[in-house]
Amino acid sequence: MTTAKPLTTLDHETRLARSVSGPVCGVDEAGRGPIAGPVTAAAVILDPARIPDGIADSKALTERRREALEPLIMAQALSWGVGFASAQEIDQLNILKATELAMQRAVAAMSVAPAHALVDGNYRFALPCPVTTLIKGDSLSLSIAAASILAKVARDRHMTALDAQYPGYGFAKHKGYGAAAHMAALQRLGPCPEHRLSWAPLRNLMLPV
Repeated sequence: MTTAKPLTTLDHETRLARSVSGPVCGVDEAGRGPIAGPVTAAAVILDPARIPDGIADSKALTERRREALEPLIMAQALSWGVGFASAQEIDQLNILKATELAMQRAVAAMSVAPAHALVDGNYRFALPCPVTTLIKGDSLSLSIAAASILAKVARDRHMTALDAQYPGYGFAKHKGYGAAAHMAALQRLGPCPEHRLSWAPLRNLMLPV
């Protein structure tokens, strides 16, 4: 017997909006795992009457589909914002605090201040509004799924730009993850300012032989 896949809906946001008497944004991040580049977050308040077709967890969508949905979400949402925390901030703060900073910046960038935030995962980040966490939120909540798309596309675009700024590492292909080609490039070139030097793969690489 197969288990039915949970539906991605606005149910969680709708219930919260009634209880807090204000707009609820979905918040998600991209780029916690790479060894280079920023961590990126997005926050989205969807308009229930104008939700683009095909919104889903960004990981379940092709790159082309994410890029097609991004302008639709931006145009049809009631409000949205994107925030970054740099590799240097990740090294200074740790990835959890840097993710929190990126989320704070995303919410602060919104044209409409949310009364509440619905955040993917189980960690209650400190944001400019109260927070409710939702495990697997990017597959359950349309607003979190929309935020996951904006965060992923914004970060991928940023990494492609960094590829031109720091050629040789292959940022446009692997987006800063620890792919074999990336590690080989680090052996040849050493780290650039976009590498997270506090992370174990880079610390180990920089150790004297």
